Amino acid sequence: MDLVNSITPLKLTQFFIISIFFSIFFQIKVESETPNQFFKGFKANPDPQISNFQPLLTDSTGNYSLSFLRVEENQLSLAIIHVKSFESIWVANLTRLAKWAYPTELYFNGSLVLSDSRSGVFWSTHTDGDRVWLSNTSNLQVQKVENGVTSPSVLWQSFDFPSNTLVENQNFTSAMTLVSSNGLYSMRLGFDFFGLYFKGESGSGPGRIYWRHKALEAKADVMEDQGHIYVVLKSNGFLGMYQNESVPVDIESFNSFQQPVSGVRRVRVEPDGNLKGYFWDGSSWVLDYQAIKETCELPSPCGAYGLCHPGKSCSCLDNSTDYSINGCVPPNTQEPRDFCGASYDLDHKKYKGLSRNGVELPNTELMDYQHMVSFQECQSACEGNCTCWGVVYTNTSGFCYILNYPIQSLVGVRDESKMGFFKMREGVGKDKMGMGIGVGVGLLCGAILVLGGVIGLGYYRYIKRKRERGVSGYVDDDGVVVGPYKDLGNASFRSIELIER
Repeated sequence: MDLVNSITPLKLTQFFIISIFFSIFFQIKVESETPNQFFKGFKANPDPQISNFQPLLTDSTGNYSLSFLRVEENQLSLAIIHVKSFESIWVANLTRLAKWAYPTELYFNGSLVLSDSRSGVFWSTHTDGDRVWLSNTSNLQVQKVENGVTSPSVLWQSFDFPSNTLVENQNFTSAMTLVSSNGLYSMRLGFDFFGLYFKGESGSGPGRIYWRHKALEAKADVMEDQGHIYVVLKSNGFLGMYQNESVPVDIESFNSFQQPVSGVRRVRVEPDGNLKGYFWDGSSWVLDYQAIKETCELPSPCGAYGLCHPGKSCSCLDNSTDYSINGCVPPNTQEPRDFCGASYDLDHKKYKGLSRNGVELPNTELMDYQHMVSFQECQSACEGNCTCWGVVYTNTSGFCYILNYPIQSLVGVRDESKMGFFKMREGVGKDKMGMGIGVGVGLLCGAILVLGGVIGLGYYRYIKRKRERGVSGYVDDDGVVVGPYKDLGNASFRSIELIER
């Protein structure tokens, strides 16, 4: 026993060392097999044995990789990955997700194309280049290489088509949009500002702005005849707003402003609608900037018809509803149709009016308002408006904010003079009730049929057993049942007596 106890730790240590050796060897092998560039004729298919991302092309430092990224188990997207953190820096804007299986294929024939022979093309650069190359700043390029020219020309680059992330020294122009991974929020440039937007109800246009940073123009002015502004994430720890390459018209500083950091920087539009900045410290991404500091100032921290209490938690605008992780109302109550359209039946035209004191909007400085003398006048303006979802009124100022979009989260305040009126669809609840009743009736009918079948089968078996236990025979000319002689002993005396009569 002592010998076994003394040997086991040694074996475990040896096994651990061997495991580390093979892990390092495998990583080196994978990196050595992943090319730094590829040319016409390149093809790659997803490997079914890989569970997260499959490297296809790496930069010279090994920090970034163009990869197949597995999505929802059996689908894939094309992405540039920060290898050490597995974070997506860029994702191709596919027409739809491809399958993580054959015949999905990425190939380069002058254009970099993701497709399969059954579904067609998911994404393409639409170029006529000679090679694909990934820079050590994570910029994927399709290049034209000409004889005698030392610097190849760039036909297409991922820096011109950002997804949700902006990296260090990448220009963000008025032609670009950063979109959150859930597709609800975006960052865009205006004439002298950059702002964050909630997706429009119609699905077109920039949507509703909920946060804006305007150029202070301390060192330079924004001139109308000098072209569009652009934004650059600088290594010194700030977002610089420029109109030309000389002097910034504004600086939005990070926590580490003018402080050297060990790794690269990036900013990202998050799924909650915030814009956050990070830097890599060698082992993790460190949060260095938040555009929106308070949770309740986010566009919808508590979901539709939710009420955000600063420093506390969420509740529902309707006091009769308890807040849960599923929100305060069903998702289909937010369908962006009006409340009295001719194309809907009466149930869908009806709504429940909900009034609540002590509420305000998180971004009133960016919203239009009308001046009205009372809350009743403000409410009436919404009740008679087919596209109005609600109003928020401030009694002290007389400002009436009309909400022509599905209600999102509001902020709870102690000031009872700030009041709101909101429309909630009744048709959805009735539809669900009707559907529930229909399902219940269907289940009841099914149960009755099953019960009837069971009873019928039981009765049949009862009659069959009774006949087997009784007198088997035939009917003579006089209508008397006559059984075989061997069964007479099994018949009851009463039965025999009846037969004799």
